[in-house]
Amino acid sequence: MVTLNNTLTVEDVWGLLNQIIDPDIPVINIVELGLVRNVKIGTNNCIVVTLTPSYSGCPAMHVFKEEITTLLKENGANAVEIVTTLLPAWSTDWLSAETKAKLKHYGIAPPQGLASDNKFLFSTKKIICPRCESNNTKLISQFGSTACKALYKCDACEETFDYFKCH
Repeated sequence: MVTLNNTLTVEDVWGLLNQIIDPDIPVINIVELGLVRNVKIGTNNCIVVTLTPSYSGCPAMHVFKEEITTLLKENGANAVEIVTTLLPAWSTDWLSAETKAKLKHYGIAPPQGLASDNKFLFSTKKIICPRCESNNTKLISQFGSTACKALYKCDACEETFDYFKCH
């Protein structure tokens, strides 16, 4: 991906960032998740990558920063600066239909509805099972394998599954 003069372009960087996979969901990358907000090329081929964490305190952010720095330096960046921004706050509304389909295929129920729809804060949401597509499911725990997921059980196929919560 590096250009002939060994200088990375913005397009090169975005392509490289597509190679960094989420350790909790190994079928999607940090670009598909919407964590990468911006890429700039600074002076002397210093790459500036702006990230938004999916959750404040997300433990994977440390991993992402290390992987971004290593990958970009291996591909010609003289220096890498990672900027973390909390505004705007990350939202599942940023996930594309393709990314949601990847989640479902992997066995994680994708977010249903919009993050701004808070009517489910005080009621039980019927989540469609990613395995059998039944809506005969029930919430087991507000927290699944990670803080961004809830744990559900399907009464039709009797499987438990994670639901990627709207936020």
